[in-house]
Amino acid sequence: MTDEQLDRMVRDADPYRPEAVRHLDGAAQHLLEEIMSTPTLAPATEPPQPRPARRGLVSGLAAAGVAAVLLTGFVAASALRPAPPAGHQASPVTTSKGTQQVAYSAMALKAAEQNPRLLIDQPGWKATTVYGFAEKHGTIGFTNGDRQVEMNWYPAEYHQGYYKDRLNVSRPEKVTVDGQPADLFRYAGNDFAVITRPRDGSFVELRGGGMRRAEFDRMLAAVVRVDVRTWLAAMPPEIVTPDRIKERAATVLADVPLPPGFDAAALSELGVNDSYQFGAQVVARVGCGWIEEWLRARKAGDDAAAKRAVDALRSSHKWKVLHDMNDAGDYPEVFWEYADKVTAGDKPAGYRDALGCV
Repeated sequence: MTDEQLDRMVRDADPYRPEAVRHLDGAAQHLLEEIMSTPTLAPATEPPQPRPARRGLVSGLAAAGVAAVLLTGFVAASALRPAPPAGHQASPVTTSKGTQQVAYSAMALKAAEQNPRLLIDQPGWKATTVYGFAEKHGTIGFTNGDRQVEMNWYPAEYHQGYYKDRLNVSRPEKVTVDGQPADLFRYAGNDFAVITRPRDGSFVELRGGGMRRAEFDRMLAAVVRVDVRTWLAAMPPEIVTPDRIKERAATVLADVPLPPGFDAAALSELGVNDSYQFGAQVVARVGCGWIEEWLRARKAGDDAAAKRAVDALRSSHKWKVLHDMNDAGDYPEVFWEYADKVTAGDKPAGYRDALGCV
């Protein structure tokens, strides 16, 4: 048996693959998600990575240590422009509608300015998974046919811990990413990880699968850093960027009853997410709001308010957003589990962590 065949068998045994996760109850699933949110062999110094929702990670990478990252991406060469000099006013963004200045929130721009913004100057790469834009760490995954890359962003303080851990994988090989020094580790014949040296307070781990070494090297050589607006404009239409939040939120909430005090304007804080993660984060705020209202009403003896909360959560079984998400991941099942507990009059212990309440 070759090393590659053995490695494939190990990946096939991944307990986090979607077909296995669907058989877990909510508590067991949530525990597994928290365990799997830290890379395999990760040192104790790595940051925790709780997430409100998950679908299966990029196929072939799930159990191998792909964790959180942020603000990194790949697009065709036609979308690239070099980062402007310090203090230079960003140029208008070129979109499908022509050259125009897209309005992004101050929060989104600040987050993007403070973190890596990497694109691949090669055609065919498409962002398929994005979340965590507004946090200190997050994830963005890309596919190009059978080739897969997921890039992980962390604060610089965790670099040494990651580097020491990856020494258990293989001896490091010196490479460069956007002209900056980095270290390459080989998990298998077509499975590589590259950890960049800290830059501007952060570092990036790129994890690539489905590529032979020469192909991986060509992809790596095409990685470039771009300015904030170029990075945001490079996200495909299905990725919810700050300028798309209001419109997409209206679609998500079209048939969803809103709890008292729900702040739609606060959704602008969500940053950049794929459709699944965006839906999960919006629905989490709704579900958590209704559960908290139910708990308040029960404590106050407000039967009418408690009934409104129960009716709203019961109706979640008909919400279009949850049914749209259900084929891609298990967040809807977890949501319905806690909604059903409230409907049955049971205290939904652990709902804040399970649903990703803010």
